[in-house]
Amino acid sequence: MASEMYSVIIPVFNSAPIIGTTVDRVIDFFVGRGWEYELILVNDGSSDGSWNVVREKAADNPRIKAFNLLHNYGQHTAVFCGLQHASGAYAITLDDDLQNPPEEIAHLVAKAQEGHDLVFGRFRQKQHAGYRRLGTRLINSMNRHIFNKPDDLVLTNFRIIRRDVVDRMCAYKTNYPYIPGLALLFATNPANTWVEHHSRPIAKSNYNLLRILELVMRIVFNYSSLPLRLVNMAGMLVAGASFFLGVLYLARALIVGTSVPGWATLVVLLSFLNGLILLMLGMLGEYLVRLLNQISSPQVYYVKEAINARE
Repeated sequence: MASEMYSVIIPVFNSAPIIGTTVDRVIDFFVGRGWEYELILVNDGSSDGSWNVVREKAADNPRIKAFNLLHNYGQHTAVFCGLQHASGAYAITLDDDLQNPPEEIAHLVAKAQEGHDLVFGRFRQKQHAGYRRLGTRLINSMNRHIFNKPDDLVLTNFRIIRRDVVDRMCAYKTNYPYIPGLALLFATNPANTWVEHHSRPIAKSNYNLLRILELVMRIVFNYSSLPLRLVNMAGMLVAGASFFLGVLYLARALIVGTSVPGWATLVVLLSFLNGLILLMLGMLGEYLVRLLNQISSPQVYYVKEAINARE
């Protein structure tokens, strides 16, 4: 397996001070072992000069494919771009900030040699902020319910994916790719292997609460009908309660009579029901907008500039 070629994919976003070192360490790892490789760097709309560093690295090394995306599409779309341009027997994804030490790739490869078509690096000790750990728990729960993730499988951005799984992922039609979910959908024998996880050497993580929320929205509204089911269930419960309440008020009016002061109950019911209707409309609108985006735009992303690639 060491004679196979590996496609290493790194999404790049505002990491100009560190991406050069990351690239050098990845190259040193493969050259030191004599393994065939290609390095795919996808600049996801950086605003700090990261593309200049990436361009220089690609100009000096024909094994580096560099793509400069037109806008910031998000980490998962950038990785999807890399997967679509990968030609290796295995694709390896890692972050641009050295939190995933390139030397730990050896553990992913060793585990894949056991016959696994998808291997996630499992960190012995995470170096993340508390809010990110909370977001990870939420997303893991969604992965279990939507993508049938095994309870003992830990998902991370540091992973190796076999060629056949990559091909199936790239053939999936979506304008909102979610890489771990797609990998779980099309892999048959996923596994974990222990790896080191280091703290970010400089600056702070680009993954904030807003990006975690965007990721949650991407998973929920593009890979699951759960929101519609929950709202539908709530609508049925409210409709049943309203029918029961209507029968109760009708019986009271026939037996006891009516009283004018019932306006308060009427206002409360109308407010609650109208709020529920607005919630349903908003949910349907979110699905409709994403469906229209997917139909109207056949491209998941647009490449502004490419080096050592056919685009």
